[in-house]
Amino acid sequence: MKRQKNLKTLIYHGSIWVLGLFMIYPILWTIASSLKPENEIFRNAASLIPSEIRWGNYLQGWEGFGDLSFATFFINSTFVTTMVVIGTLLSSTLVAFGFARVNFRFRMPLFVCMIITLMLPQQVTLIPQYILFHKLGWVNTYLPLIVPAFIGGIPFFIFLMIQFIRGIPRELDEAAYMDGCSTFGIFWRVILPLTTPALATVAIFSFYWTWDDFMTPLVYLNDTKLYTVALGLQMFSDPASLSAWGPMFAMSVASIIPQLLVFLFFQKYLVEGITAGGVKG
Repeated sequence: MKRQKNLKTLIYHGSIWVLGLFMIYPILWTIASSLKPENEIFRNAASLIPSEIRWGNYLQGWEGFGDLSFATFFINSTFVTTMVVIGTLLSSTLVAFGFARVNFRFRMPLFVCMIITLMLPQQVTLIPQYILFHKLGWVNTYLPLIVPAFIGGIPFFIFLMIQFIRGIPRELDEAAYMDGCSTFGIFWRVILPLTTPALATVAIFSFYWTWDDFMTPLVYLNDTKLYTVALGLQMFSDPASLSAWGPMFAMSVASIIPQLLVFLFFQKYLVEGITAGGVKG
């Protein structure tokens, strides 16, 4: 019996290790490729051990293009991502509180509309949004990337916050009303402090999605000085000439570091927020 139990444990842990290595292999491959000589990256692609370590790929990648250092792309991405995270937290929390706690006319039809937009692929709304932002004169600025976050442009986060707020007992609202609290006071003093795990989850996902986003900056930004990290990486690839694969992989590794740090520092809140939202919803 004990032998059978040990065999099951061995199979279980072995499967986890194999699956973990399978999932982490692309990251390890990127790190190894960022340290390989240019002619070895694809010639010896299966190997994770470079014949010669080239730290120069990182220096060459950071120098960027002409007078444009790769630090510029990091600063641009940091600005856009920070603004999007702030806007997403403000808008999704306020809208979710309205749907979850406030009775108003057309609440259900509006909620259904919000759920429908949740199912729409981004590509469906891309052209109408571009026409709108073009008429407003916002193309080649950061406004098309930032403003939608401040007006509830990501329904998934609103839905997540609604589910979390619905799990908070209404008796807390009634007690606050009895103490003379207004509706906004209930939101600010009662609901908002209790939604910290969900807010952390929204902030982390918003950070990941914005930092990695390639399509939206590609559509709206034309000036290379405004490019984000994702567009900066694309500049290393030149179909008409030689691509700088080593520096590109080096900067790809550098672009992962902020995401890795966010995950390491906030993974506790990420798991807690998703679990609480799922159970209480």
